[in-house]
Amino acid sequence: MRKLLIVFSVIMLAAFSFGGLVTAQDDAPQYAGLDADLSGVTIRMATIGGGQYEAMYDSISVFEEATGATVEIVALLDGFAIDQKLKTDFAVGAVDYDVSWNHTSFMAQYVGFVEPLNQYFTDEELAVFSPAIIEAATIDGNLQLIPRHADVAALHYRTDLYEDADIQAAYMEATGEALVVPTSLAQVDRQARFFVENGHSTFGYGMAGTEEALTGRFYELLFSSGGALFDENFEPTFNNEIGVEVATLLRNWYVDGIIAPDTTALLWDGDAQNFCNGDVAVKLEWYGWYSYFQDPESCPAVAGNFSLTRGFNGFDNAGARPTGWAGAHAFSIPVAAQNKDAAAELIRFLTSERVAYEEALLGFLPVRDDVWARLIDEASASDVPLDQVRLEVARTQISDDFRTPPLIAEWIEFSNIFYPIMQGIMLGDLEPQAGLDQAAAATRERLAAAGYYD
Repeated sequence: MRKLLIVFSVIMLAAFSFGGLVTAQDDAPQYAGLDADLSGVTIRMATIGGGQYEAMYDSISVFEEATGATVEIVALLDGFAIDQKLKTDFAVGAVDYDVSWNHTSFMAQYVGFVEPLNQYFTDEELAVFSPAIIEAATIDGNLQLIPRHADVAALHYRTDLYEDADIQAAYMEATGEALVVPTSLAQVDRQARFFVENGHSTFGYGMAGTEEALTGRFYELLFSSGGALFDENFEPTFNNEIGVEVATLLRNWYVDGIIAPDTTALLWDGDAQNFCNGDVAVKLEWYGWYSYFQDPESCPAVAGNFSLTRGFNGFDNAGARPTGWAGAHAFSIPVAAQNKDAAAELIRFLTSERVAYEEALLGFLPVRDDVWARLIDEASASDVPLDQVRLEVARTQISDDFRTPPLIAEWIEFSNIFYPIMQGIMLGDLEPQAGLDQAAAATRERLAAAGYYD
């Protein structure tokens, strides 16, 4: 069975709307994939939908008009639902589409069911994308996907707290150190506790605490502290001393009220809302919330009163590094596709500079260097300094910090084993070592059944 563990890097954002067919100017971002004559060809696509994911698809009319092709979207589902459809269709031979959604966190389970894309895209075309993504998405020499956009979490913090002279003086008196934006998990812990214990913030830290969101945040604190979920042979290692250190921290944060009492019920929206309400001092958060947090109508408590920076290092162990849990949405061509060359042209169009730029203006993180350069140049004219800072920080994280979950087909199954046990640790029902040992044993049993140790 296919087994792999891959680390990779990706990209960044803004907010606006898509346009239709426009006469290109020399300095304007350019389309690609419009040169082939595809008259009479119908390209079917199964992809992710919901919210602003679908805005990109409005540009497909440009592709249809230029090439003569007809594009039919046969499935438009959320990420987990489209993943389930693809796995089912691949397993039973029910693929009836030419372009499929893919994702760096899910691609391991699609190996063998999608075409190697290096036979459709030249080295020159691929050079505009993040080299780290392309390298990570290349398995046994076969490029599994062409990236669309990505996300990573930056450290968000309340400037009205960190820049308050009275709070700075009180922190110096209490701890003997200056109140600065934290660069380590130990600093985050000290500051979060100070903010809560002295009444400066309802909660010192914020995080989602259920489902894959909790698994991912544990994973992020683990790898940034020099730990790993598995070793090179896929033996669980998250129950070692580093894992116990992280699990103990999360339990203590919960017990001591440093994080919200309903953390174990919070997913991304609820977690972000606590920061929006001004109830959280500092937290890791996805860039996609930026325009929401900056909107004084949506988030009057933090609009204009927060900043963001690169993630912090974990606990001071060998191999400690900045946080950077990440992932990227993408497109692939199923092996069973009927119109593979035409599918490649549609993917070339949907990941072109022009379409990627327009999607980045909606708040998604681009994966192309030319789009990055354009966004940063445009942000330099903004009267909000953070508009440019966030792009520069994101680019650093993309090039240096991005790390996917272990790319194993059983990632979600592993998460479903792990997160309820981690919740039990946080709630005090299990001791950290005993709980992680239980999760490790159950994980090993599942991976053994999947053939990882044969």
